Amino acid sequence: MRVQLFVPPGGYLAERWAKEGTLPPLGLLYIGAILEKNGINVKIVPSDVLNLGWNDIKKEILDYKPDIIGVTSTTENRFQSFKVVKIAKRTFPKALTVLGGPHASMAAEDTLSHLPELDVVVRGEGELTMLELCEKWNGRRDEAILSSIQGISYRIDNRIFSNPSRPPIHDLDSLPFPARHLVPDEKYKLYVNIPGKGKYKVANIMTSRGCPFNCNFCATPINWGRRVRMRSPENVVAEIEYVIEKYGAKFIWFFDDTFNANPKRVSDICDLIIKKNLDISWSCEVRVDLLDKALLSKMKKAGLHYLFFGIEAGSERVRREIIHKNIDIQDVENVVEWCNELNIIPTIFFIFSHPTETWEEAKETIYLMEKFKTKADLSSAILHIYPGTPLEKYARENKILPDNFTWARKRHPKIITLPFAQGDVPLFKDKLTWAQISELIFRWMKAKGKTSVFKKIPQVLTNIRSFSDIKRYLIMAFVYLKVKFT
Repeated sequence: MRVQLFVPPGGYLAERWAKEGTLPPLGLLYIGAILEKNGINVKIVPSDVLNLGWNDIKKEILDYKPDIIGVTSTTENRFQSFKVVKIAKRTFPKALTVLGGPHASMAAEDTLSHLPELDVVVRGEGELTMLELCEKWNGRRDEAILSSIQGISYRIDNRIFSNPSRPPIHDLDSLPFPARHLVPDEKYKLYVNIPGKGKYKVANIMTSRGCPFNCNFCATPINWGRRVRMRSPENVVAEIEYVIEKYGAKFIWFFDDTFNANPKRVSDICDLIIKKNLDISWSCEVRVDLLDKALLSKMKKAGLHYLFFGIEAGSERVRREIIHKNIDIQDVENVVEWCNELNIIPTIFFIFSHPTETWEEAKETIYLMEKFKTKADLSSAILHIYPGTPLEKYARENKILPDNFTWARKRHPKIITLPFAQGDVPLFKDKLTWAQISELIFRWMKAKGKTSVFKKIPQVLTNIRSFSDIKRYLIMAFVYLKVKFT
């Protein structure tokens, strides 16, 4: 059995997030680790950091001659993942083509329906599902075999089937550490500048899976579950020590959706880092309503440097009734104040254009950005629609996504995308006009001290697809000049 796993050329993220560097693909590395542990030959091909073109990918497949070809997918770069699957099937037809990752997990039947070169979708956690698929696959599209594997959707004779979901892995400590040796470490060049200390090499670690909250735009509770499964503090710190010793990491980026879902566990992790005197800095994403000053002080002592958290919207009605994010602005103000006292850099996430949000409510978001601009870093995005989320259901019911919408079609005339800036993903637009959404973007830029967009013009021009795109960019240009000079 030979398994070949691909990251598509576009990687995981929109270019605006990946421009400073990228990090190893933890999902594929976990799958690689579990396959290796069970004696299965596996090769991971990170096309993004290897700068592979489509012909290079074809050569990789011909050279390796895999039995199973797997590709990971995100909604932002799904079309590149689809193209890898197409190339794989045409290059080596007898191989089983498998698509996994966040997008495929949430749009399995839609993807299979529109991508005839695809044989199987692995939904959700991939480790045990891929292991079972490898152990049972005999080279033939045997319905008896495929129907027995939990957590997959598949095609047999142009019919699509979805098996029951696989139960989540409750004991995450039972998993081996990600097989980082399967990708070229020297190609991952993300560094963080720590004042007075220099550039620290970054390693990414995920210490839990799932999120107990239910924000309407987020697929995590559906894909991973609302019951948070957590690795033990000892297991987490053992991986920290491993990436320090083996890969020279000095900065840890915790990839958990809610790192402090269990504050006691965070405290225990910090105690171990302090006890072992590990010389690291790190970042994490938290819920402000689960954080107090005592815990934040301990996190700082253990090396916390960046703290990320979301407000999403300035309007309390929008936060509570629409997004279902029940946080108080006073909690945000407290955490920002504590961060400033402790020399931690807070980053606040904002999202523009929510369902039913009015312009008056959107201006409350502008007010909060202005309020926090000197005390915190500000990050923003136009609201994205992801498959399987409550937001997608709302968008379909309210015809924001048309009746004939499919995630596998690249261009829909009624769908707004900004591929360069936001990834190739539908943007949500309800009550606000495009001019108002543009004003929110440029006021955020002004609050951050970003005053010029001229460097982006060449990339914008290459992504124009229709007259509607031209119209939207002209509106943005007008609003940009208005905000810049007022």
